[in-house]
Amino acid sequence: MPMSPDERRAAFSTRMTDILNGQALGTAMCLGYRAGIFEAMDSLNEPVTSARIAQAAGLSERYVREWLAVMACGGVVELSASPSGEDLFFLPREHGDLLTRRAESNNVGMYTQELPLLTQCALDDVQRAMHTGKGVPYDRYPPFQAWMAEVAEAKHRRVLVDVFLPSVAGGEVVKRLGRGIRVLDVGCSRGVAVLLMAAAFPKSEFVGIDICWQDLEVARAEAAKLGLVNARFEVCDAAELAEGKDWAGMFDYVTAFDSIHDQTRPKTALSGIRALLREGGMFSMVDIKAESELPGNLHHPLGAFLYTVSLMHCLPVALVDGGAGLGIMWGRKKAVALLEEAGFGKVEVCDIPTDAFNAHYLCWCGED
Repeated sequence: MPMSPDERRAAFSTRMTDILNGQALGTAMCLGYRAGIFEAMDSLNEPVTSARIAQAAGLSERYVREWLAVMACGGVVELSASPSGEDLFFLPREHGDLLTRRAESNNVGMYTQELPLLTQCALDDVQRAMHTGKGVPYDRYPPFQAWMAEVAEAKHRRVLVDVFLPSVAGGEVVKRLGRGIRVLDVGCSRGVAVLLMAAAFPKSEFVGIDICWQDLEVARAEAAKLGLVNARFEVCDAAELAEGKDWAGMFDYVTAFDSIHDQTRPKTALSGIRALLREGGMFSMVDIKAESELPGNLHHPLGAFLYTVSLMHCLPVALVDGGAGLGIMWGRKKAVALLEEAGFGKVEVCDIPTDAFNAHYLCWCGED
Protein backbone atom coordinates (compact mmCIF):
# COMPACT_ATOMS: atom_id res chain seq x y z
CA MET A 1 0.00 0.00 0.00
CA PRO A 2 1.49 3.40 -0.97
CA MET A 3 2.62 5.64 1.88
CA SER A 4 0.73 8.82 2.62
CA PRO A 5 2.53 12.20 2.29
CA ASP A 6 2.94 12.31 6.09
CA GLU A 7 4.42 8.82 6.15
CA ARG A 8 6.80 9.66 3.29
CA ARG A 9 7.87 12.85 5.10
CA ALA A 10 8.49 10.93 8.32
CA ALA A 11 10.46 8.24 6.53
CA PHE A 12 12.62 10.81 4.78
CA SER A 13 13.14 12.68 8.05
CA THR A 14 14.59 9.48 9.49
CA ARG A 15 16.72 9.06 6.39
CA MET A 16 18.02 12.63 6.73
CA THR A 17 18.96 11.95 10.34
CA ASP A 18 20.97 8.93 9.17
CA ILE A 19 22.65 11.02 6.45
CA LEU A 20 23.69 13.79 8.83
CA ASN A 21 24.99 11.31 11.38
CA GLY A 22 26.89 9.43 8.68
CA GLN A 23 28.40 12.61 7.29
CA ALA A 24 29.52 13.68 10.78
CA LEU A 25 30.88 10.24 11.59
CA GLY A 26 32.90 10.14 8.37
CA THR A 27 34.48 13.52 9.13
CA ALA A 28 35.44 12.45 12.64
CA MET A 29 36.79 9.12 11.40
CA CYS A 30 38.98 11.01 8.94
CA LEU A 31 40.49 12.98 11.82
CA GLY A 32 41.00 9.86 13.92
CA TYR A 33 42.58 7.93 11.08
CA ARG A 34 45.02 10.72 10.24
CA ALA A 35 45.86 11.27 13.92
CA GLY A 36 46.60 7.57 14.49
CA ILE A 37 43.91 6.99 17.12
CA PHE A 38 42.63 3.80 15.48
CA GLU A 39 46.18 2.44 15.44
CA ALA A 40 46.65 3.34 19.11
CA MET A 41 43.40 1.71 20.19
CA ASP A 42 44.16 -1.38 18.11
CA SER A 43 47.51 -1.77 19.85
CA LEU A 44 45.98 -1.36 23.32
CA ASN A 45 43.44 -4.11 22.53
CA GLU A 46 41.38 -3.66 25.72
CA PRO A 47 38.84 -1.21 27.17
CA VAL A 48 40.77 1.83 28.44
CA THR A 49 40.21 5.45 29.43
CA SER A 50 40.41 8.38 27.06
CA ALA A 51 43.56 9.47 28.89
CA ARG A 52 45.27 6.16 28.13
CA ILE A 53 44.28 6.38 24.45
CA ALA A 54 45.47 9.98 24.20
CA GLN A 55 48.79 9.03 25.76
CA ALA A 56 49.25 6.13 23.34
CA ALA A 57 48.46 8.37 20.36
CA GLY A 58 50.43 11.38 21.63
CA LEU A 59 47.38 13.65 21.52
CA SER A 60 45.35 16.00 23.71
CA GLU A 61 43.08 14.04 26.05
CA ARG A 62 40.23 16.53 25.78
CA TYR A 63 40.13 16.33 21.99
CA VAL A 64 40.43 12.54 22.08
CA ARG A 65 37.59 12.31 24.58
CA GLU A 66 35.30 14.33 22.28
CA TRP A 67 36.33 12.21 19.31
CA LEU A 68 35.62 9.02 21.25
CA ALA A 69 32.11 10.30 22.00
CA VAL A 70 31.48 10.51 18.25
CA MET A 71 32.83 7.01 17.72
CA ALA A 72 30.75 5.58 20.57
CA CYS A 73 27.55 7.19 19.28
CA GLY A 74 28.35 5.91 15.80
CA GLY A 75 28.98 2.33 16.91
CA VAL A 76 32.62 2.35 15.84
CA VAL A 77 34.00 1.85 19.36
CA GLU A 78 32.36 0.21 22.38
CA LEU A 79 31.65 2.13 25.60
CA SER A 80 31.76 0.51 29.04
CA ALA A 81 32.53 1.60 32.60
CA SER A 82 35.34 0.83 35.03
CA PRO A 83 34.55 -0.28 38.62
CA SER A 84 35.01 3.34 39.67
CA GLY A 85 32.59 4.57 37.00
CA GLU A 86 35.09 5.94 34.47
CA ASP A 87 34.20 5.70 30.79
CA LEU A 88 36.19 3.01 29.01
CA PHE A 89 36.53 2.74 25.23
CA PHE A 90 37.37 -0.30 23.13
CA LEU A 91 37.96 -0.83 19.42
CA PRO A 92 36.86 -4.41 18.65
CA ARG A 93 39.47 -6.33 16.72
CA GLU A 94 36.91 -6.97 13.96
CA HIS A 95 36.59 -3.20 13.50
CA GLY A 96 40.35 -2.81 13.48
CA ASP A 97 40.41 -5.38 10.70
CA LEU A 98 38.90 -2.67 8.48
CA LEU A 99 40.24 0.55 10.00
CA THR A 100 43.97 0.06 10.58
CA ARG A 101 47.03 -0.34 8.41
CA ARG A 102 47.37 -4.01 9.33
CA ALA A 103 44.17 -4.53 7.32
CA GLU A 104 46.21 -3.93 4.12
CA SER A 105 43.88 -4.41 1.13
CA ASN A 106 40.83 -4.53 3.44
CA ASN A 107 41.63 -1.12 4.94
CA VAL A 108 38.63 1.11 4.24
CA GLY A 109 39.59 3.53 7.00
CA MET A 110 41.96 5.35 4.65
CA TYR A 111 39.03 6.30 2.42
CA THR A 112 37.42 8.36 5.18
CA GLN A 113 39.94 11.04 4.12
CA GLU A 114 38.77 11.26 0.52
CA LEU A 115 35.68 13.46 0.72
CA PRO A 116 37.08 15.82 3.38
CA LEU A 117 40.15 16.36 1.20
CA LEU A 118 38.03 17.05 -1.87
CA THR A 119 35.91 19.49 0.13
CA GLN A 120 39.07 21.25 1.33
CA CYS A 121 40.45 21.49 -2.19
CA ALA A 122 37.52 22.40 -4.37
CA LEU A 123 34.13 22.89 -2.70
CA ASP A 124 33.83 26.54 -3.72
CA ASP A 125 35.28 25.88 -7.18
CA VAL A 126 32.82 23.07 -7.87
CA GLN A 127 29.92 25.19 -6.63
CA ARG A 128 30.90 27.95 -9.07
CA ALA A 129 31.38 25.41 -11.85
CA MET A 130 27.84 24.15 -11.34
CA HIS A 131 26.66 27.60 -12.49
CA THR A 132 29.10 28.06 -15.37
CA GLY A 133 29.40 24.47 -16.62
CA LYS A 134 33.17 24.89 -16.80
CA GLY A 135 35.76 22.58 -15.34
CA VAL A 136 38.05 22.94 -12.33
CA PRO A 137 41.79 22.89 -13.08
CA TYR A 138 43.87 19.94 -11.94
CA ASP A 139 46.15 22.27 -9.97
CA ARG A 140 43.35 23.01 -7.47
CA TYR A 141 43.79 19.55 -5.92
CA PRO A 142 47.39 19.17 -4.56
CA PRO A 143 46.43 17.71 -1.13
CA PHE A 144 44.03 15.27 -2.76
CA GLN A 145 46.60 14.29 -5.38
CA ALA A 146 49.19 13.65 -2.68
CA TRP A 147 46.74 11.42 -0.83
CA MET A 148 45.82 9.55 -4.01
CA ALA A 149 49.51 8.95 -4.69
CA GLU A 150 49.86 7.41 -1.21
CA VAL A 151 46.82 5.19 -1.77
CA ALA A 152 48.11 4.07 -5.17
CA GLU A 153 51.53 3.37 -3.71
CA ALA A 154 50.12 1.19 -0.94
CA LYS A 155 47.88 -0.67 -3.37
CA HIS A 156 50.53 -1.22 -6.03
CA ARG A 157 53.08 -2.44 -3.49
CA ARG A 158 50.61 -5.08 -2.31
CA VAL A 159 49.33 -6.42 -5.60
CA LEU A 160 50.93 -5.08 -8.78
CA VAL A 161 53.87 -7.43 -9.30
CA ASP A 162 52.66 -10.46 -7.35
CA VAL A 163 48.92 -10.44 -8.16
CA PHE A 164 47.86 -8.13 -10.99
CA LEU A 165 50.56 -8.66 -13.61
CA PRO A 166 50.46 -12.48 -13.30
CA SER A 167 46.70 -12.27 -13.99
CA VAL A 168 47.15 -10.37 -17.27
CA ALA A 169 46.51 -12.61 -20.28
CA GLY A 170 47.08 -15.74 -18.25
CA GLY A 171 50.59 -14.72 -17.29
CA GLU A 172 51.69 -13.85 -20.83
CA VAL A 173 52.64 -10.28 -19.96
CA VAL A 174 54.93 -11.48 -17.14
CA LYS A 175 56.74 -13.75 -19.60
CA ARG A 176 57.25 -10.83 -21.98
CA LEU A 177 58.41 -8.54 -19.18
CA GLY A 178 60.93 -11.16 -18.14
CA ARG A 179 62.32 -11.40 -21.68
CA GLY A 180 62.50 -7.64 -22.07
CA ILE A 181 59.91 -5.27 -23.58
CA ARG A 182 59.06 -1.55 -23.60
CA VAL A 183 56.28 -0.41 -21.26
CA LEU A 184 54.43 2.89 -20.86
CA ASP A 185 52.36 3.89 -17.82
CA VAL A 186 49.84 6.67 -18.58
CA GLY A 187 49.02 9.01 -15.70
CA CYS A 188 51.82 7.64 -13.57
CA SER A 189 51.65 10.26 -10.77
CA ARG A 190 54.73 9.66 -8.58
CA GLY A 191 55.71 6.65 -10.64
CA VAL A 192 55.15 3.88 -8.13
CA ALA A 193 53.89 1.36 -10.71
CA VAL A 194 56.79 2.12 -13.04
CA LEU A 195 59.36 1.82 -10.25
CA LEU A 196 57.96 -1.48 -8.99
CA MET A 197 57.88 -2.98 -12.48
CA ALA A 198 61.35 -1.67 -13.33
CA ALA A 199 62.78 -3.26 -10.20
CA ALA A 200 61.03 -6.58 -10.80
CA PHE A 201 61.86 -6.80 -14.53
CA PRO A 202 65.33 -5.36 -15.16
CA LYS A 203 65.43 -6.53 -18.80
CA SER A 204 62.45 -4.34 -19.72
CA GLU A 205 62.33 -0.55 -20.23
CA PHE A 206 59.67 1.61 -18.56
CA VAL A 207 58.39 5.12 -19.21
CA GLY A 208 55.89 6.99 -17.03
CA ILE A 209 54.02 10.08 -18.21
CA ASP A 210 51.92 12.61 -16.31
CA ILE A 211 50.95 16.28 -16.56
CA CYS A 212 52.18 17.09 -13.03
CA TRP A 213 55.89 17.87 -13.19
CA GLN A 214 56.16 18.02 -9.39
CA ASP A 215 55.06 14.39 -9.09
CA LEU A 216 57.50 13.38 -11.82
CA GLU A 217 60.36 15.03 -9.93
CA VAL A 218 59.50 12.78 -6.98
CA ALA A 219 59.48 9.77 -9.32
CA ARG A 220 62.84 10.66 -10.87
CA ALA A 221 64.45 11.13 -7.48
CA GLU A 222 63.19 7.74 -6.31
CA ALA A 223 64.40 6.04 -9.50
CA ALA A 224 67.86 7.54 -8.97
CA LYS A 225 67.86 6.49 -5.32
CA LEU A 226 67.00 2.91 -6.31
CA GLY A 227 69.46 2.88 -9.19
CA LEU A 228 66.77 2.01 -11.74
CA VAL A 229 68.35 2.91 -15.07
CA ASN A 230 65.49 1.22 -16.94
CA ALA A 231 62.87 3.73 -15.73
CA ARG A 232 62.32 7.29 -16.92
CA PHE A 233 59.57 9.89 -16.59
CA GLU A 234 58.30 12.59 -18.94
CA VAL A 235 55.77 15.40 -18.72
CA CYS A 236 53.10 14.62 -21.29
CA ASP A 237 49.36 15.01 -21.71
CA ALA A 238 47.84 11.66 -22.64
CA ALA A 239 45.65 13.41 -25.21
CA GLU A 240 48.79 14.51 -27.07
CA LEU A 241 50.49 11.12 -27.28
CA ALA A 242 49.84 10.60 -30.98
CA GLU A 243 50.90 14.09 -32.02
CA GLY A 244 53.42 15.22 -29.41
CA LYS A 245 55.76 12.22 -29.25
CA ASP A 246 57.55 10.22 -31.93
CA TRP A 247 56.61 6.98 -30.24
CA ALA A 248 54.48 5.26 -32.89
CA GLY A 249 54.72 1.50 -32.56
CA MET A 250 57.42 1.70 -29.88
CA PHE A 251 55.71 0.01 -26.93
CA ASP A 252 54.78 -3.59 -26.24
CA TYR A 253 52.61 -2.96 -23.17
CA VAL A 254 50.78 0.12 -21.89
CA THR A 255 49.05 0.56 -18.53
CA ALA A 256 46.60 3.18 -17.24
CA PHE A 257 45.48 2.84 -13.64
CA ASP A 258 42.33 4.89 -12.89
CA SER A 259 43.49 7.70 -15.15
CA ILE A 260 41.49 7.55 -18.40
CA HIS A 261 38.19 8.76 -16.92
CA ASP A 262 39.94 11.99 -15.83
CA GLN A 263 41.07 12.84 -19.38
CA THR A 264 39.51 15.85 -21.08
CA ARG A 265 39.84 14.03 -24.43
CA PRO A 266 39.63 10.34 -23.52
CA LYS A 267 39.01 9.08 -27.06
CA THR A 268 42.06 10.98 -28.34
CA ALA A 269 44.13 9.61 -25.45
CA LEU A 270 43.03 6.04 -26.19
CA SER A 271 43.70 6.47 -29.92
CA GLY A 272 47.16 7.74 -29.03
CA ILE A 273 47.80 4.70 -26.85
CA ARG A 274 46.70 2.44 -29.70
CA ALA A 275 49.14 4.19 -32.06
CA LEU A 276 52.04 3.64 -29.66
CA LEU A 277 51.56 -0.10 -29.46
CA ARG A 278 53.30 -2.60 -31.68
CA GLU A 279 51.26 -5.29 -33.38
CA GLY A 280 50.57 -7.95 -30.78
CA GLY A 281 50.98 -5.43 -27.97
CA MET A 282 48.60 -5.13 -25.01
CA PHE A 283 46.95 -2.29 -23.13
CA SER A 284 45.70 -2.71 -19.55
CA MET A 285 43.16 -0.08 -18.55
CA VAL A 286 42.07 -0.39 -14.93
CA ASP A 287 39.01 1.62 -13.95
CA ILE A 288 36.03 1.56 -11.58
CA LYS A 289 33.70 -1.38 -12.10
CA ALA A 290 30.33 0.20 -12.88
CA GLU A 291 27.52 0.32 -15.39
CA SER A 292 27.17 3.18 -17.87
CA GLU A 293 23.50 3.86 -17.03
CA LEU A 294 22.44 5.15 -13.61
CA PRO A 295 19.78 2.45 -12.95
CA GLY A 296 22.53 -0.17 -13.09
CA ASN A 297 24.44 1.58 -10.32
CA LEU A 298 21.60 2.28 -7.89
CA HIS A 299 22.52 -0.76 -5.81
CA HIS A 300 26.29 -0.38 -6.13
CA PRO A 301 27.62 -0.71 -2.55
CA LEU A 302 29.60 2.54 -2.93
CA GLY A 303 27.43 4.23 -5.54
CA ALA A 304 26.70 7.48 -3.69
CA PHE A 305 30.30 7.74 -2.49
CA LEU A 306 31.80 7.23 -5.95
CA TYR A 307 29.39 9.60 -7.68
CA THR A 308 30.35 12.22 -5.06
CA VAL A 309 34.07 11.69 -5.72
CA SER A 310 33.24 12.12 -9.39
CA LEU A 311 31.22 15.29 -8.74
CA MET A 312 34.02 16.82 -6.68
CA HIS A 313 37.03 15.77 -8.78
CA CYS A 314 36.78 13.44 -11.77
CA LEU A 315 34.03 15.34 -13.58
CA PRO A 316 35.40 18.88 -12.97
CA VAL A 317 38.97 18.08 -14.09
CA ALA A 318 37.61 16.28 -17.16
CA LEU A 319 35.48 19.30 -18.14
CA VAL A 320 38.42 21.73 -18.34
CA ASP A 321 38.71 23.41 -21.77
CA GLY A 322 35.39 21.94 -22.87
CA GLY A 323 36.44 18.38 -22.08
CA ALA A 324 34.30 15.26 -22.37
CA GLY A 325 33.52 14.99 -18.65
CA LEU A 326 33.19 11.21 -18.48
CA GLY A 327 33.10 10.99 -14.69
CA ILE A 328 34.33 8.08 -12.63
CA MET A 329 31.14 6.03 -13.19
CA TRP A 330 31.35 6.04 -17.00
CA GLY A 331 30.94 2.29 -16.87
CA ARG A 332 31.59 -0.82 -18.88
CA LYS A 333 29.44 -0.14 -21.95
CA LYS A 334 30.89 3.32 -22.59
CA ALA A 335 34.45 2.16 -21.84
CA VAL A 336 34.29 -0.73 -24.29
CA ALA A 337 32.74 1.50 -26.96
CA LEU A 338 35.50 4.11 -26.63
CA LEU A 339 38.22 1.47 -26.71
CA GLU A 340 36.78 -0.03 -29.87
CA GLU A 341 36.42 3.42 -31.47
CA ALA A 342 40.07 4.05 -30.62
CA GLY A 343 41.06 1.06 -32.75
CA PHE A 344 41.29 -1.85 -30.34
CA GLY A 345 39.70 -4.78 -32.11
CA LYS A 346 39.74 -7.10 -29.14
CA VAL A 347 38.69 -5.93 -25.67
CA GLU A 348 38.36 -8.32 -22.74
CA VAL A 349 36.72 -7.15 -19.51
CA CYS A 350 38.38 -9.07 -16.70
CA ASP A 351 38.01 -9.28 -12.95
CA ILE A 352 41.06 -8.38 -10.87
CA PRO A 353 42.11 -10.79 -8.10
CA THR A 354 41.61 -9.25 -4.62
CA ASP A 355 39.94 -6.13 -6.13
CA ALA A 356 36.14 -6.17 -6.26
CA PHE A 357 35.70 -2.51 -7.19
CA ASN A 358 37.80 -2.19 -10.35
CA ALA A 359 37.60 -3.80 -13.77
CA HIS A 360 40.54 -4.64 -16.01
CA TYR A 361 39.98 -3.81 -19.68
CA LEU A 362 42.61 -5.85 -21.51
CA CYS A 363 43.00 -4.62 -25.09
CA TRP A 364 44.95 -6.34 -27.82
CA CYS A 365 46.67 -4.61 -30.72
CA GLY A 366 46.28 -6.83 -33.79
CA GLU A 367 47.05 -10.51 -33.61
CA ASP A 368 49.61 -11.93 -31.21
